[in-house]
Amino acid sequence: MHAPPEPLMESEPQTPAIPSAAANWTRLLAVTSLLALIALGLAWELWLAPLREGGSWWALKVLPLTLPLSGLLKHRMYTYRWLSMLVWLYFTEGIVRATTESGLSAGLAWGQVLLCLSLFTACALHVKLRFKAARAQQATTTNQP
Repeated sequence: MHAPPEPLMESEPQTPAIPSAAANWTRLLAVTSLLALIALGLAWELWLAPLREGGSWWALKVLPLTLPLSGLLKHRMYTYRWLSMLVWLYFTEGIVRATTESGLSAGLAWGQVLLCLSLFTACALHVKLRFKAARAQQATTTNQP
């Protein structure tokens, strides 16, 4: 007598051997958005519109954004999940600065907001695609005699 199949847990699924084209696309979008967000933060605070003449220590705000790069490149689902929450801090800063500052700084802030939305969307879609693939993989595994 066969035991009933275990329900799909909300734990991190195994990475499929060959990631789907859609998962690769979301990974590329996430990595590109993250790198652009880092570059924008550095350029903004060091050269383009720093809070103080000659650059600002606020450029260090991009350091936490460098941590998830390795996890994104290695397809670590956990990284996509926590990065999708971290990015909201940068989104909030962008909205505040976009609505309270003027000139180039406001434009850079709106750029930050768009990059944050792009990064969040990429992370959320990546997680959704990976869970969908894991469910499909589990269904084919449990249906085999």
